[in-house]
Parts: sequence; C-alpha cells; structure tokens
Amino acid sequence: MKMFKKNSKGFTLIELLVVIAIIGILSSVVLASLNSARKKSRDARRVADVKQIQLALELYFDSNRQYPATVAALVAGGQIPLEPKDPISKASYSYAGLDTDSAAATCESYHLAATLEESSNAALPGAEATAGTACTGSAADFDGTVALVYDVKP
Repeated sequence: MKMFKKNSKGFTLIELLVVIAIIGILSSVVLASLNSARKKSRDARRVADVKQIQLALELYFDSNRQYPATVAALVAGGQIPLEPKDPISKASYSYAGLDTDSAAATCESYHLAATLEESSNAALPGAEATAGTACTGSAADFDGTVALVYDVKP
C-alpha cells in the first residue's frame, strides 16, 4: 500500500479571504484620507487664483486709476492671460467693485471672494466689509454671513 502525504503548497480559502478583507479595509482608509487631501489642494488653488486676480486688479488700477467693472476686463486689458475659474464648478470667482465716493462714479475698491471646502483653512479669517455702494456685482455677496468664504479687498 502506498501512503499519500498531504502537500501543503497552496493557500486555503479562508487565508485568501482574510487577505482580501485586509486589503479592502486598508484601501478604504487610504481613499478617505485622499479625499481630504484633494479638498485641501482645491482650496490652495482657489486661494492662489484669488491672489493672482488681486495682483492683476492692482496692475489694472495702476494703469487706469480705478478698478474694472468685471474680472473679464483684466483679460482684455492684458493684466492676466485668462480668467481663473473654480476647480470644481468652473464658475468665476465672486467680484464686486465698490464706489466709495458717489460723486466720482468709479470703482475705488472691490471685494473678491472664493468659497472654500475646508473650514480649517488658514486663509479663512477673511476681510471685514468695506463701506460703499456696489458699482459692479453685488455688495450683498460680501456681508460676512456666508461661512467658508475667502474674501479679499485692496
């Protein structure tokens, strides 16, 4: 009679299922942390875009002694090659020119804002409201009541 020896050169079904479960749990943890990193990345881009527009607004002001009616005027004036847009919605950032001297009828100030995703962003303290009537856009967009809005002014 021939005796058969058990050859254990493979994995059992239980061992394979345990390994697959562990890999699944690890991948879900990694994907959850990546989502937070993506939000922070988009917020960083929004803040950089607003700073780029703010610099272009100052260049426009140096040339014209007033701020433009729209951000699109910066492209036409050559201060910026193209208007930055929000990374998710592809919409323009909020902009309102403010007329602080109603006799002059020009935009002497402005508000420029972007809505961020992360409430812990260091850029969020924001700016206080500027007195004046809106000569472009809507000054009501910048009343300080909307959470997570990065608001800048000159």
